[in-house]
Amino acid sequence: MDLRLAVYQLASAHALDAQQTRQLEEVAGFRREPARLAYWLPRGVAVLGAALLGMGLIFWVAANWEELGRMGRFALLQGVFAAACLGAFAVPKARVPLLLVAMLAIGGLFAYFGQTYQTGADPWQLFALWSALALPLCLVARSDVLWTPWMLILATGATLWMQAHARHSWHVESDDLPVYLTGWLIVLLACALVSPLLARWTGAGTWALRLGLVLLTILVTGSAVSALFGNEIESPYWAGLGLLAVAGVLLATGRYFELFGLSAVALGINTLLVGGLTHVLFNGHGDGVGALAVLGLLAAVLLALTVQGILWRTRREAA
Repeated sequence: MDLRLAVYQLASAHALDAQQTRQLEEVAGFRREPARLAYWLPRGVAVLGAALLGMGLIFWVAANWEELGRMGRFALLQGVFAAACLGAFAVPKARVPLLLVAMLAIGGLFAYFGQTYQTGADPWQLFALWSALALPLCLVARSDVLWTPWMLILATGATLWMQAHARHSWHVESDDLPVYLTGWLIVLLACALVSPLLARWTGAGTWALRLGLVLLTILVTGSAVSALFGNEIESPYWAGLGLLAVAGVLLATGRYFELFGLSAVALGINTLLVGGLTHVLFNGHGDGVGALAVLGLLAAVLLALTVQGILWRTRREAA
């Protein structure tokens, strides 16, 4: 129940006047400074400033493309990267935001390099190099401030790699299964890297893992659903469904329990199951209205069972 609403209901039930209501609010802690505000506020502002500085650097180079010479652009991006790394070494309290600036500067440097020299490299190669070079920064920072964008960079590179090596952009076939499995496993291994199992060495928190699980679910679900666009259900559909099922079982166990990630994976499993049912029901060329009614009923039952299962697991974990 909401504490503020409970306080107002209590004041109304006992007909408290304004002075008594203020005293009750003080007892409830409404007028006190939020817990650890002095600790988190400067750190949050520093991280926000670092993100704005890094993105502003990239946008400024793009806006002044004609005015800056080739060497000037390279010198600016490399100088910011070197200054951020040296500053992180010299000022430990500012290490995390400065390393975030360095990570963004790496991305800007690769983007500029690709635009200037036209090496013919695929976009996924730039993201792969970016994630590889940013990994030591994440290990030094030991913070989700770097691990979270690193996860996004790596998942983007894996997605671009899959798109570059699959034979079709939107239609998934069984011959493409090794490509999709490799891309999925790359993101899955990244999730394992930022999981609590390795937090002792990486310093990663929950947000990097949660983002990784959401991105993995989107990647697997999107690829597997595309395997349904044909007369037959292609093998990537079954592989994606199996991978999400295994991930869901792991996230539901006591040692690896993660409510946010379990909910995301469960949503992906529901989507794939409903997609498979749609393929089966509507490929039979039967009564379309009846098939739609059956599909809606089965989808509702499946969703209800999933929610009940997650709630039961959450209560058991809290007990």
